[in-house]
Amino acid sequence: MPLQRRILILVSAVVLLAAVGVLAVVRASSRADEKDRTQAGGPPITRGEVSLTPGAGGRRIVFRNMAWGPHRDELATVPADTPRGPRTASGVSCLRFHAAAGTGICLQADKGGVQDGYRAVVLDAGLKEVSARPLAGIPTRARVSPGGHLVAWTVFVGGDSYAGTNFSTRTSLLDLRTGKFDASLEDFTIRKDGKTYRNADVNFWGVTFAADERTFYATLATGGQTHLVRGDLVERTVTTLRENLECPSLSPDGTRLVFKKRVPGLSPDAPWRLYALDLATMQETPLAEQRSVDDQVVWTDDKTVVYSLPGDFGADLYAVPADGSGAPAPLMASALAPAFLG
Repeated sequence: MPLQRRILILVSAVVLLAAVGVLAVVRASSRADEKDRTQAGGPPITRGEVSLTPGAGGRRIVFRNMAWGPHRDELATVPADTPRGPRTASGVSCLRFHAAAGTGICLQADKGGVQDGYRAVVLDAGLKEVSARPLAGIPTRARVSPGGHLVAWTVFVGGDSYAGTNFSTRTSLLDLRTGKFDASLEDFTIRKDGKTYRNADVNFWGVTFAADERTFYATLATGGQTHLVRGDLVERTVTTLRENLECPSLSPDGTRLVFKKRVPGLSPDAPWRLYALDLATMQETPLAEQRSVDDQVVWTDDKTVVYSLPGDFGADLYAVPADGSGAPAPLMASALAPAFLG
């Protein structure tokens, strides 16, 4: 092949690659700009005051707003009896969020340093920052205890999905009464099958607190299996109770857990179904939701749980009875990480 033709082919290939690169950048920029524009048919959203004070303004939901527009990713609120109504946005952005008894935990992106990262921010009832700690990975779970004295969060240190096995998590606990910070639940003593257990592959995630502000439940993974554990903050122990439970959420009356369970035969990318566990009898009941749910549910009361599923703009919220009856129903579009207050 003549040299001139080779040069022409090379130059053409370079130009084509450059054009593809420019087009990708333009499309990405357009997509980002689109997220900042309010979408037709989306919920009305205005900037205003958002409070975590129990009972203030009646029962309501505070959540991460996923609707595209200038308030995307901000904490927003709606009355609990009109979840699809106009939203009030706070100006505080969170990737994961939970609140109880006037305390909030907000896992958010931290773009203020030399290198972008994440941090856990404790919020007061007016969404003012009380304290903050850097996170060691990507935010995935967050919880506040019923009395508002304890907060917990989980991050992916390695990987970014619970569906596979190639991931590593870190779960931290903070006691707001004393300031005691446990950077990792892996420092707690593990009691498995009646014996003290240690293994380098241990991971924890999905903490849920009991009303005594001492007891908690969580997921422990080790040896290729997941386990429900009950933790004691005073004794600094976790005890295995049952296999194949992930992301437990304790009912307000403390008698049941709703969790996601891996079901044989389902897709490895969508392996879970929601179940309820009676803590007195250890009897499991499948819930009516037949889709795979990768979330830690939130209880609206002692009868109903709410969870997220993928939606057009990131995530939508659904509700289903916690006793296995009924059917799942849409609750809110373009919303994630709800907390029911009041």
